[in-house]
Amino acid sequence: MRCGVVVRKLGMSRIFDDSGNHVPVTILRLEDVEVLSAKSKEKDGYCAMQIGFGNKKPKNITKPLRGFFAKAKSEPKEKVVEFRVSEDAVLKIGDKIGVNHFVAGQKVDLVGVSQGKGFAGSMKRHNFGGMQATHGVSISHRSHGSTGNSQDPGRTWKGKKMAGQYGNVRTTIQNLTVVELIEEDNLILVKGAVPGSKNGILKMFDSIKHKVPENVPFPGGLKAVSKVVESNKEATANNDEITDADIQNDGDKVEN
Repeated sequence: MRCGVVVRKLGMSRIFDDSGNHVPVTILRLEDVEVLSAKSKEKDGYCAMQIGFGNKKPKNITKPLRGFFAKAKSEPKEKVVEFRVSEDAVLKIGDKIGVNHFVAGQKVDLVGVSQGKGFAGSMKRHNFGGMQATHGVSISHRSHGSTGNSQDPGRTWKGKKMAGQYGNVRTTIQNLTVVELIEEDNLILVKGAVPGSKNGILKMFDSIKHKVPENVPFPGGLKAVSKVVESNKEATANNDEITDADIQNDGDKVEN
């Protein structure tokens, strides 16, 4: 079982496949997803990874969290999430996960907080059919009807479906398909809609009802080092070699 990631919902769009079919997609972005700490069975009783997402100003976090981030040698994160993992899927502290953690065509699950829609009646909130439109029913067409018994139990059962707050609850969407990965922009395109509004934060991980593809990186897909950084390192190394050679030549000239 691999570690999941934290993503930000940017909104919805559409793309066209090779056959010209219209595919609605949700655009998700990874923002500095970094491994902060690990829990082991020997010390904590279970195996898990704590992942940080985004960056936050140090003045806007509490002192205990400042110590936590200082211990991990990481910048303060906007959100910290824990994922259960298997013992062979533990990542190193400080590893940064990239969009290559997933592959196109893979099934994933997403967890987020749905959009709040305020106070709603039973028909909109629970899809009730309402009462009759005739036979004496005058002002209760959209009522939910009886809420309990008379003498036994003489009360309304806890959890009875009635009017109330609609939305703004933890929601899980399963078996969504990864359509495309855009590594240069840290974007993941997922087919269909996901919970939450724009700029909302969600947890994303491998589908628990489908087999993980064999070409998925294990234990995880790490963010690739920038080519500019690599070229700068090579240039610096080359300059150092030339400088050392020049110094050696100059020393030989002096001895001669």
